[in-house]
Amino acid sequence: MLIEKDRQEYLILFIINQSEIPVGSGHLSRELKNYGWDVSEATTGRILAQYDSSGFTSKLGYQGRRLTAAGFARFKELEEKKVRTEQGQEFFKVLETRSSEELIDILVARRAIERELARLAAIHATGDEIKELWHFQRLQQERVAHARGGAAEQDVAFHRILAKASRNKVLEGAMELIRQDGQLAPVLEYIRKEVHSVVSVDHANILKAIEQHDPDKAERAMVDHIDNLIKDVKKYWNKVESNK
Repeated sequence: MLIEKDRQEYLILFIINQSEIPVGSGHLSRELKNYGWDVSEATTGRILAQYDSSGFTSKLGYQGRRLTAAGFARFKELEEKKVRTEQGQEFFKVLETRSSEELIDILVARRAIERELARLAAIHATGDEIKELWHFQRLQQERVAHARGGAAEQDVAFHRILAKASRNKVLEGAMELIRQDGQLAPVLEYIRKEVHSVVSVDHANILKAIEQHDPDKAERAMVDHIDNLIKDVKKYWNKVESNK
């Protein structure tokens, strides 16, 4: 949910935007009541006058108001904020339904598959695939360092390209099956942030071994990476339990 002030502003702008006719204070008051906000006509009149002053609405004589370009831009800004808030709430619901045991079981399965994928990638990866892996590793590192949103997409891309570079369709398919859970990467990313873990360093170690075409080193680096993720999950849940 938006905070109350933003929610009220969003509702007013939403009502004006979706109306086929200019909106006056009486119409706005009646519409707001449908959303559970009992506001007098006098109050909505004052609100609309404030919106006129802010440049969000323009008055069409006695007919009512329309949104200006600035008002529509503000409406879209609040709408996007509302969507992000709702998505965040859904994310935390997903996180609450997870258990540490479930996440660890998934990571143990990944460790068994991806250690072999890393070995094979060290043998078969082409120069173009290695460049592409470095691209996503650096992009992930940059996004985390400069707090430019999440880097879950870069994480998924890195492991997907690595799987393709293995030239083993069965193992690649097994990893895709595990990754069908679209919330897995964001959940693990959130946990890493909470325990201040940096996954891009692990990816760099894996990639260096692949670049050197050293299967044993690539396998060890991948095992270390997944083990670090398991440690992060345990650390996070210990933190959650201690705060209860």
